[in-house]
Amino acid sequence: MNGATEQARLIVDELVRNGVRHAVLCPGSRNAPLSFALHQAEQKGLLTVHVRIDERSAGFLALGLAKTGTPAVVTCTSGTAVVNLHPAVVEAQLTGVPLIALTADRPVDLYRTGASQTINQYDVLGIPTLHMPEGADEPTTRALVCRAIATDGPSHVNVPFRPPLTPSDEAWPSSGRGGPWTDTDRAFTVETRPSDLPARTLVLLGDDRPERVLKASALGWPVIAEPTAPGGLRHGSLLLNAGLPEHLRPDAVLVVGRVTLSRGQQTLLKDTEVVHAVGDQAAWPDVPFTATRASTWLPEPATLDGEWPQAWQSAVKSVSAAVDDLLDAEPWPTGLHVARDLTQAVPAGSLLFVGSSNPIRDVDFAGERRPDVTVHANRGAAGIDGSVSTAIGLALDHGGPAYALMGDLTFLHDSNGLMADHRPDLTIVVLNDDGGGIFSLLEQGAPKYDRGFERIFGTPHGTDLTALCAGYRIRHSVVNDEEEFRSALASPEGLQVVEVQAKRSHLRSLHDRLKSTVSIVFSR
Repeated sequence: MNGATEQARLIVDELVRNGVRHAVLCPGSRNAPLSFALHQAEQKGLLTVHVRIDERSAGFLALGLAKTGTPAVVTCTSGTAVVNLHPAVVEAQLTGVPLIALTADRPVDLYRTGASQTINQYDVLGIPTLHMPEGADEPTTRALVCRAIATDGPSHVNVPFRPPLTPSDEAWPSSGRGGPWTDTDRAFTVETRPSDLPARTLVLLGDDRPERVLKASALGWPVIAEPTAPGGLRHGSLLLNAGLPEHLRPDAVLVVGRVTLSRGQQTLLKDTEVVHAVGDQAAWPDVPFTATRASTWLPEPATLDGEWPQAWQSAVKSVSAAVDDLLDAEPWPTGLHVARDLTQAVPAGSLLFVGSSNPIRDVDFAGERRPDVTVHANRGAAGIDGSVSTAIGLALDHGGPAYALMGDLTFLHDSNGLMADHRPDLTIVVLNDDGGGIFSLLEQGAPKYDRGFERIFGTPHGTDLTALCAGYRIRHSVVNDEEEFRSALASPEGLQVVEVQAKRSHLRSLHDRLKSTVSIVFSR
């Protein structure tokens, strides 16, 4: 057996032994040993291989597969192929997702010789590289794979292969000794200590460890959660963005996880005297540098004021009715309509992936908060890239109905993700407003910047999504009203795209009226 083949088989066997169930493979020459080994493992029923021709999409597909907490692998050839994994690795690093980038490399003696597809791949993905020695023996090979498995967040294993790169037999290594890798130091126990946080404390929840998020939700204080965190008060972020009335202003804010979605959140933190941030290993979330205290443990209230959460519940009830009245009077569709109707209509047990830009904010402002629906988003770097692939990766591992909501630019940015050899039951809802709708809501969307806005921010593309989906042989439909939309969501079988065509021209005025509606509710 040649050295490259033997080492590749050992790597794949050790990945399988440690629970890896999915590997995303990009075709290439230098990673041929890994490709053969992965295919052989799939034939043995050891894991599932997903083939992608675009490394950037492949990285995000693996990211989606790994978001459940089980490590997933993406592998590619050497050179710029490796660099294209960087966006997904950045997202994985910022959100603690166990994505393993398994990259093939040329032997180091070919560096700086002008050899084809040869770059310096050490730390090229922005995280420390676990460099596999060329032709490493079995204990070393298995140990380095185990180290990658044990890494919190993403890891990069770089393997130089020297020809021959093709196998000469069908042998498979005997299983490694002992059980799968374990690391008891990674277990997390919430430490509870007395807290002097006042009774009128407000909790902000973002992406964080599920067990800690659940505990924070049950402390008894009102909770405003980003869509990816379970629970929280509906329209909570909308209340913050519109400006809180005096009777809802907290004496302290407890921040658990990364909260970066709403400018109203940042304003609240700057205006509150006591801000307690909670995070792991002293890496607490404090984007606007407002934290006055921080800990790795979750505080518990010493006393509770029963009228405080009741005041928030009453406010949300009034605001919810007013927002629904506003949207019902507004011609369908807008992003807020789609977010509300989608989160109401998906069946229990569904998974929902929400793209960055406007869709995640629409869900935050208008969506239902349902404990029976799991919401995911790429909020680490908050980029629009790789969203189709991430959604497909999540859906493949979900085992139930899955949905995604994204804008047209986000969809087009990763349309290559539709080239899926394994197609899950996933309905991708594309809100197509022919360009960058979010810029209408930012500073550059003000009327004084109208000149040149469409060319440099609105960027209309005019793409025919029907034709695009037909090219990928993906089922596609355009819905024209709420009834058609809900009907299209009712049968989430196979991979399909549901397009909702909207306009951007009145988006800014709608959001202004939305905030005014909230203010009017509290002025009565």
